[in-house]
Amino acid sequence: MLCYVCPHRCGVDRPESINDTDGMFGCCGVGILPEVSRAGIHMWEEPCLSGTKGAGTVFFTGCNLHCCYCQNYEISCLNKGKEISVARLKEIYHELIDKGVHNIDLVTPTHFAYSILQSLDEKLPVPVVYNSSGFEATDTLLKFEGKVQIWLPDLKYSDDTLALKYSNAYDYWNISRKAILEMFRQVGPYRLDADGIMQSGVIIRHLVLPGYLENTKRVIDWVAQTFKPGDVMFSLMHQYVPCGRANEYPELNRKVTPEEYKEVEDYLFDSGIEDGFVQEEESACGEFIPCFDGTGV
Repeated sequence: MLCYVCPHRCGVDRPESINDTDGMFGCCGVGILPEVSRAGIHMWEEPCLSGTKGAGTVFFTGCNLHCCYCQNYEISCLNKGKEISVARLKEIYHELIDKGVHNIDLVTPTHFAYSILQSLDEKLPVPVVYNSSGFEATDTLLKFEGKVQIWLPDLKYSDDTLALKYSNAYDYWNISRKAILEMFRQVGPYRLDADGIMQSGVIIRHLVLPGYLENTKRVIDWVAQTFKPGDVMFSLMHQYVPCGRANEYPELNRKVTPEEYKEVEDYLFDSGIEDGFVQEEESACGEFIPCFDGTGV
């Protein structure tokens, strides 16, 4: 099967398993069968996702982006994880649901879309969250219509030069905006239950990078101009810490200063965006990065 699942459109015949000698690996570097590095209750998503019982997160190995500063670098770029069957993936969903989680949170799922679609052949009793980089092909997203209730995309860059330099993503700004519009078309304005837990909708995440405040402001501008209050939620993230290969880029090898975050936070408050979240400075801490030790796999 030639793979065109993400905007890289590698067109390679990916092997079924990471251990197969036939086939060719594309940009993501993995086979068709899912690889998972951790599955468990996660309390550090947005409050409307984690709530009091936690999100049921499944952290997939690999990624169709390769952000040099990725906080999950050991799994996204170094491919630390365990290959499992689709049947086992379905079992993991139900094991998490039995623990009382609010949702099933699929973290970086795009490159395993073929297998994940099979795993969602039956509707789950809790919402499914598609937690992604935002670098998505709309034809792939269409296949998930009715299977995903909550879309959780990043909108990392409004500056394509940064996207190419730091994440090897061409035309990210146009591609990610089209993807988010398709996500919103599928689920419409967000919906919370009586306890404030999201049942359906879109949450757009943006991680503030040190020194690149104009990049952030242009992202905020687009969200404010595109969606009206009550349509989507916006999460302005203060959790950047230098990870992965950030030390190779001196401009990224530091945290965002309080002054930088306050500037973009004030810009957000003045933008007209009413629905969403900001983070405290304490969020920029490595202690919030999960241990990718195979738990729950």
